[in-house]
Amino acid sequence: MKVFVIDVGICNGCYSCQIACKDEHVGNDWTPYAKPQPDTGQFWLRQTEHIRGTVPKVRMHYIPTPCQHCDEAPCIPACPIENTIYKRDDGLVIIDPEKCTGCKSCVDACPYDAIFFNESLNIAQKCTGCAHLLDGGEWKIPRCADSCPTEAIKFGEESEFKSQIARAEVLKPELGCKPRVYYLNIPKKFVAGTVYDPVEKEVVIGATCTLSGKSQNWTATTDGFGDFWFQGLADGTYKLKIEARGFAARSFDKISTAKDVNLGDIPLSKARANK
Repeated sequence: MKVFVIDVGICNGCYSCQIACKDEHVGNDWTPYAKPQPDTGQFWLRQTEHIRGTVPKVRMHYIPTPCQHCDEAPCIPACPIENTIYKRDDGLVIIDPEKCTGCKSCVDACPYDAIFFNESLNIAQKCTGCAHLLDGGEWKIPRCADSCPTEAIKFGEESEFKSQIARAEVLKPELGCKPRVYYLNIPKKFVAGTVYDPVEKEVVIGATCTLSGKSQNWTATTDGFGDFWFQGLADGTYKLKIEARGFAARSFDKISTAKDVNLGDIPLSKARANK
């Protein structure tokens, strides 16, 4: 059974995969695998940009998103015409362009927005895993994987990627669709900020920042720019305490990592002298 393994950590957002997919399918009729993809409006391999945080604490990553070729694909039972959408023995899910009646049921059923509708041909269309190339025998991988300059997209037998799959995750696992596209190194959330002295108008270097979660604490020290970062955080609620010599401690409660958090510029007050 075939799988995609995509390493988000080394994807540089060059869009070569998206362009290669368009090059392979726009203007080319690969019936019975797929009819030509429209010039515009469809990306069977869609490169999605994810901008995290706020200026100046910003991180960005890209996630190439083809059809997930799910083992429990919602599009298959949604189609009213038997065997129009089917799963091949190698795991790839195909929409037969000659049987599709254009009812759009599969488009509505796909939770990954990976199925598109071709108005001019009145059919649903999506990534085929370049099955026409694989079946031809000369190609071992689809065009998206072949075009990736960093080899972030890999394709092959599930048995070849056991170790990577063990460390990977799938998109929307809560749906139970059992996708055959696995992702490595999707960034988790961060909490960041800059600590400064409002009197001296200087950043505070070497402040100790302690972040507390339900069962774990993390410690960071502000760098030469007064910045601190806590990365790789799970979604949840955290507390933060900032301590620096000569300053009163400062605390933040109920920091939610539903989104990445930039606490911005954080002023510290001078500690009061003991009398």
